[in-house]
Amino acid sequence: MKDRMPKTSDHIPRKRFGQNFLVDETIIQAIVNAIHPQAGETVVEIGPGLGALTRPLLERLPHLHVVELDRDLIARLQKAWPAERLSVHAGDALKFDFSKLGSDLRIVGNLPYNISSPLLFHLMAFAAHIRDMHFMLQKEVVARMVAAPSTPDYGRLSVMLQRRFHLEWLLDVPPTAFNPAPRVDSAVVRLIPKTVSEIAPLDESLFARVVATAFSQRRKTLRNTLSALVDQEAFVQLGINPGLRAENLALTDYEDITRHVALSRK
Repeated sequence: MKDRMPKTSDHIPRKRFGQNFLVDETIIQAIVNAIHPQAGETVVEIGPGLGALTRPLLERLPHLHVVELDRDLIARLQKAWPAERLSVHAGDALKFDFSKLGSDLRIVGNLPYNISSPLLFHLMAFAAHIRDMHFMLQKEVVARMVAAPSTPDYGRLSVMLQRRFHLEWLLDVPPTAFNPAPRVDSAVVRLIPKTVSEIAPLDESLFARVVATAFSQRRKTLRNTLSALVDQEAFVQLGINPGLRAENLALTDYEDITRHVALSRK
């Protein structure tokens, strides 16, 4: 039985797929140890590439699901591991229906940096099917994910993800851990979906609109950015200073604004 992918040098990384292959064994083991996969769990790897994480994951798991877009890499994966050990789902992770793989999913991956934010938003829709997620991302993106209000990194991504997930910055990864080496630093982050009792019930689409509108022009005050949704009197009722900018509001403030807008429309 084959359990090895071809060497990195055998495959030319494709820029359009954002391919930077993880090669540092110390970092790889640190990530797998953080995931701590156990037999019987449904683990899904996004963008397995040349199998840097796939191989050590399959050393601990009898079976693994992977989602891969690159046809050449799909062929290599299928050649390296039999179908009973590795289920390869060919296609774009941005369009993949993760719910078809069941519930209590553990999703992992060294995500292509060029689609990381859209992919995180896509995965939010499947939060009810997910136990946890462990991702390698551009360090700048992880900083935005975990950022606190009134800090430079705090933005739409921070608010949207923090509403649905508990986030933990696990470790930093230098460019030298990859081939080819990216021009940016990377980091590994853990996301654990919040329980239903931890999430304030809201109109999710309206909440997303409020947050997106507030951050659409970061330098402008809420009085200007949210004028079409919230008037001066409403800001007073909510106890929110309309002279503040989007980055100054906490998650709960955005939830309060969303509830007010929803009630005002009834």
